Amino acid sequence: MESETTLISSLRKLLIPAAIALLTLCANGTTAQAIDPAALQADLRFALDTIERQHPDLAHSVTKVDLEREAEKVRRQLVHPMDQAEAWTTLAQLNPVLADGHLFIGLPDWRKQGAEAIRQGTGFFPFEISLDAKGYPVIVAALGGATTPLAGRRILRIDGRDARMIAGSLLARAHGDTPAFRSALVSQRWWLLYSKLYGMPPAYDLVLSGSKEPLHVPAGHTLPAILQQDASFERLFACHLDANGSARLTVASFFWEDKERFFRFTHDCFARMKASSTKRLVIDVSANGGGDDDMWKDGILRYIATRPYKHGSTYVKRERNGAVTEGAIETATQPVTDEPLQFAGNVTVLIGPFTYSSAVLFSNVVRDYGFGTLAGTGNAARTRQSGGVQTVKLPNTGLVLAYPRFVLDPPSGARSPTYLQPDARKP
Repeated sequence: MESETTLISSLRKLLIPAAIALLTLCANGTTAQAIDPAALQADLRFALDTIERQHPDLAHSVTKVDLEREAEKVRRQLVHPMDQAEAWTTLAQLNPVLADGHLFIGLPDWRKQGAEAIRQGTGFFPFEISLDAKGYPVIVAALGGATTPLAGRRILRIDGRDARMIAGSLLARAHGDTPAFRSALVSQRWWLLYSKLYGMPPAYDLVLSGSKEPLHVPAGHTLPAILQQDASFERLFACHLDANGSARLTVASFFWEDKERFFRFTHDCFARMKASSTKRLVIDVSANGGGDDDMWKDGILRYIATRPYKHGSTYVKRERNGAVTEGAIETATQPVTDEPLQFAGNVTVLIGPFTYSSAVLFSNVVRDYGFGTLAGTGNAARTRQSGGVQTVKLPNTGLVLAYPRFVLDPPSGARSPTYLQPDARKP
């Protein structure tokens, strides 16, 4: 990683004359004072001290010895002034080591800043991509999700650089429990992460599989798909009924500010299923990164739970006063026995690499209490989940450190299998 960071630093220096090395141009066209090495190193120490002081069970994802060893490698790279983006590319090398989707050094307000950059005319990498099994980025759609005749083509080189090397550089800064989770995250946020490491040129020269000559593609000026989805109720939630007695309830988040709208939506969906005598229901949380537990308790389990349930079992928690406590969840949520829309058919919960946080808790409950079976793609997130995420701004760089307040075992109390995965039995 040191040689890679040195290369990125050298590329930046070629673009910024030495006479103004202490000033860098931000994405929105304004200037910002670069951060000196002492301040960068102070932020690294601040992050480490905060993690070690506030995390309830650091060994859940990384040992203190391993964290300090990797942090020392990062510290040795903080030897010249950096802007916020370069500081992130350096400090974020700790993220894969932390190995938890709730524990990372991140970019502040990246959704808001990304949307604002588009409004101001800034262009990003022109395609939505997905990393394939060999680590190549593959074109899925145009930036924003529009169809493109290039969909399915593997990107071999970008502006003369090996595309797998670029993907590796982004993965080396991504957060998450596993390589599978981090690969999905990089795929979704390629446009953002690429801009932080390699800049935002007005156009890109791409070499694609099946072609010898580079393809010159202008930067994309459409709001990226993830930003469109996060802002759209209809993109996050859908209810589809088939004539064959099957239904699909897509819930791509357990967060929506107007919760009553979500509860009305699921009520309507189960009412439609009742009226259509639906026998089979797939609840798709494969793209659900979590949110609030009451969204699935009151919005879904109200209609499928048949007995009392707990959302977890034993836990370890960091209290507000700094003490670490261990305990067990004692209170069970009671089923709504007189719910007229109770669904008595077959339930399958579809999981994927993005199923995380509260969506994992939901999946654990469905599996452990026999409310349904799990299908889809697993081995990306732990069944033992951290949560109660807190954030703090690093004082000099303005980057964000996120860390959890508790770690919760699934309702069964079992720690095997380690990762959420499809049920072995047929739904």
